[in-house]
Amino acid sequence: MSVSDADTASAAPPRYRTLPRLLHWAVALFVLCLIPLGLYMVARGEATNFDATTGSLYSLHKLLGFIVLWLIVLRVLVRLRRGAPPPVAALTPLERAASGAVHALLYILLLVVPLLGWAGISAYPALDVFGLFNLPAILSPDEGLANRILGLHGLLAQGLGIVALLHIAAALRHRFVKRDGVMRRMWPPL
Repeated sequence: MSVSDADTASAAPPRYRTLPRLLHWAVALFVLCLIPLGLYMVARGEATNFDATTGSLYSLHKLLGFIVLWLIVLRVLVRLRRGAPPPVAALTPLERAASGAVHALLYILLLVVPLLGWAGISAYPALDVFGLFNLPAILSPDEGLANRILGLHGLLAQGLGIVALLHIAAALRHRFVKRDGVMRRMWPPL
């Protein structure tokens, strides 16, 4: 059964345009990789005194995080320029408020977490990516400041993971319990 088959008999709610859907799923896939990668590389760095493999994991994390930052900036610009479809009429006032709060928090964290990572590696400084290039520095070197920023980066990244799980749970509730077409609005363009 496809996502659209599960919609109620009423008219399907309007979908997001193709570019916002592509950006949504690209960012989702990056975040799905970045959070476990970040947890693993930090644990590995503490356990192995930062070997070459750990350095490569950090480089990959920096590169993917930098890409996510620009993807989410593009997503925000597209949203500001093109807007979003109206909310699904079947949503309760509580669902609308929760949806607005979760989406706002996701956007904020998707901007703040990579910016904190960038600021932290700037202050460390550890801007090298695979020995190929350096990310531009946005802070002067200060290892103590870097440790505080990167600690906050890690904490907020875990918070982002929790909010993303809430978002996924709500989408699955709309798909399998309410069957109201909400999930179809952002389903990937295939």
